[in-house]
Amino acid sequence: MSGIAGHARVVIIGGGVVGVSALYHLAKAGWTDCVLLEKNELTAGSTWHAAGNVPTFSSSWSIMNMQRYSAELYRGLAEAVDYPMNYHVTGSIRLGHSKERLREFQRVAGMGRYQGMDLDILSPDEIKSRYPFTETHDLTGALYDPYDGDIDPAQLTQALAKGARDLGAKIYRFCPATGVRRENDEWVISTEKGEIRCEYVVNAAGYYAREVGKMFGRDMPMMVMSHQYMLFDEVPEVAAWSRENGKKLPLMRDVDSSYYLRQEKNGFNLGPYERKCRAHWATMDDPMPADFSFQLFPDDLERLEWYINDAVERVPLLGTAGLTKTINGPIPYTPDGNPLIGPMPGVPNAFEACVFTFGICQGGGAGKVLAEWVMEGETEWDMWSCDPRRFTGFCDQDYAVAKGMEVYGHEYAMHFPHHAWPAGRNKKLSPVHDRVASLGGQFGAYNGWERANWYARPGDDTSEEATQTWAREGEWFEAVRRECLAVRDAAGILDLPGFSRFRVEGAGARDWLLSMTTGLVPKPGRIGLGYFADEKGRIVTEMSIMALGEDFFFLITAATAQWHDFEWLTKHLPAGSEIKIQDVTEAFSCQILTGPKSRDILSTVTDADLSKPWLTHQSAQIAGNWCQLVRVSFAGELGWEIHTKVEDTVAVFDAVMQAGEPHGLKPFGMFALNSLRLEKGYRAWKGDLSTDYTVLQGGLERFVKFEKPDFIGKQALLAERQRGVSKRFVTLVIEAGDCDAPYMSTLWHDGKVVGETTSGGWGHRIGKSIALGMLRADLTEPGTELEVEIFGDRFAATVQPDQPLWDSSNERLRA
Repeated sequence: MSGIAGHARVVIIGGGVVGVSALYHLAKAGWTDCVLLEKNELTAGSTWHAAGNVPTFSSSWSIMNMQRYSAELYRGLAEAVDYPMNYHVTGSIRLGHSKERLREFQRVAGMGRYQGMDLDILSPDEIKSRYPFTETHDLTGALYDPYDGDIDPAQLTQALAKGARDLGAKIYRFCPATGVRRENDEWVISTEKGEIRCEYVVNAAGYYAREVGKMFGRDMPMMVMSHQYMLFDEVPEVAAWSRENGKKLPLMRDVDSSYYLRQEKNGFNLGPYERKCRAHWATMDDPMPADFSFQLFPDDLERLEWYINDAVERVPLLGTAGLTKTINGPIPYTPDGNPLIGPMPGVPNAFEACVFTFGICQGGGAGKVLAEWVMEGETEWDMWSCDPRRFTGFCDQDYAVAKGMEVYGHEYAMHFPHHAWPAGRNKKLSPVHDRVASLGGQFGAYNGWERANWYARPGDDTSEEATQTWAREGEWFEAVRRECLAVRDAAGILDLPGFSRFRVEGAGARDWLLSMTTGLVPKPGRIGLGYFADEKGRIVTEMSIMALGEDFFFLITAATAQWHDFEWLTKHLPAGSEIKIQDVTEAFSCQILTGPKSRDILSTVTDADLSKPWLTHQSAQIAGNWCQLVRVSFAGELGWEIHTKVEDTVAVFDAVMQAGEPHGLKPFGMFALNSLRLEKGYRAWKGDLSTDYTVLQGGLERFVKFEKPDFIGKQALLAERQRGVSKRFVTLVIEAGDCDAPYMSTLWHDGKVVGETTSGGWGHRIGKSIALGMLRADLTEPGTELEVEIFGDRFAATVQPDQPLWDSSNERLRA
């Protein structure tokens, strides 16, 4: 075996900072029988040429958690593992040029405050006092992060490696993995030095992750960008400032111009993210080489000219420094710019920790998260933002390249709530997509499916620029109001392709679902919500359970949950079970018909029994085509979901639209549906429903039947019920300004942080700003007055009774 271990509990493929961090965290948690394989030397991929910036900033709650953890880990790592490191905590200044950017900064500062970080907003004068060489005449302010800085990537990786080795883990350099196979419920990893058998395997291969993924039959949703940064000569004024102040200048990011500028020794490091960017290894005439260890691409400074000039205008001292070196190296990107951390989709006991665009600042937290995934099958923080299963089968290589370039070119972009990114669109189209478009549909992508967000009228500004605001009111606002009021007063139809749906049947299916969910399983002919908890009682997912027979069900869940929920079901199937689970998502489509006139409309196109009560379903015919009429409505009005075979959808849609015209039927979109569901207090997946909260915290007690036999999470929920929940789901009405509360807005009471929002928006039927959230349990009494922090300002809010804001007794829904 040439000295290589024949067996390990975990094998990690890839020796960059993320792979080594994963090894360190596994060993630190007691799993010391772990091995890391690196095809060259440690750091040979993106790590060695990384700039080494360590920000904590993120507009994502989970990624901020991960980056905050990294910064905390790095501050004490040198002492913990006895390995010296150059880690400079300099603080950073993010420059803002607009009101919208300052609002983003205020939101992130609030999130950071909740996580224990003291982020601050600076005025232009305060920017100058912290960074005297900056021109501030055209700025609106800045975000100051005292925890930001830079670290030597190679030293960081070697420190983590030393810590892992000292704990007993093994690292084999110059030992590439050449193949994998599954044998006797183990993985067998082939190398040039022999084979290693293991229980778990981790793909941490950086920009080579796609090549490693192919060994497992996996086509990874990733691409590789060419990223350049430039090093400049010493500047006497910078050296003098550092001597006088005993520290380096703060790292400066001009996020609206799209670059960072960092003090490097006594010179500068300038790193732009240019719009006219370049992908590498993305075409047949530019294949990925077998080995690109410690290599760079040729300089391509013409792409950077505008950014260099802009940076010189911002910091004129930069123009006095000579350019000494350009680093142009490969950086991997996923279609949304977030890494892949978690279970490898469809592959048992295999995980991914790769495609890190910001691997240095996320590496520490990523190692923690990956170790938790492997050892416990779950993570402390809900990590859906990085879960590999968020990208399903539509994410081909063309899509990955288009989206990766879009993300890179807008690396510092603000992600506005009503804005839809244009690249990589039209991957999955509803059968009635053209009809929806002709009606004025303005689309957004949901797991690749194009759905209308709102319907524009002639003359409405539908430009991308018009959507780039945090404000509640834009071109869409009046349109969404009209759509909501049509649903309230007459009827609306929503084309909803892409519901994830699974066919579950076979002897014992009912009993199995009882053991999987916290509540009851509906009888044949009925439909109900099923909540799936993990062993800690946390919310894994919500599915609608449609019972067609005693042991025959359709489970319907969110479009984006397709691979996540299917894997949750299949991995919990008992060995030898007769139960079969089939993903039939692609075979069906759906329309939502809802509003007080919906029964009148349906009565003209079907002979179905429309007197059947709420939460029932039946097979029916519309325009001579089969459909399943389901008496539910996420909009909270009388209504049905009309499920059809894909090939029959056009005929059914046309028949319903024609029948609805004399009744005032109008199409409505996803923005209206979000408003309508907020008024009913209906939860949204991975916002209000996530593993950050338990089922009891989520206010879902009525869906928990403790008297039934054991189910996943029962013991944890029993214990929580006995001790009482620490926080609880609430609905809030807010006296908001011109913006509604975004996800993770901070809740305040008597000057203390007491909770967070999980979603928010405007309720058009009630004419008020609404937020759903999690609040300290002792403050959940209806009528309690709170404050909600929205983009830095606090607005009065009131806790509402535990019932819908609209149609509180559900009389309209049950009509």
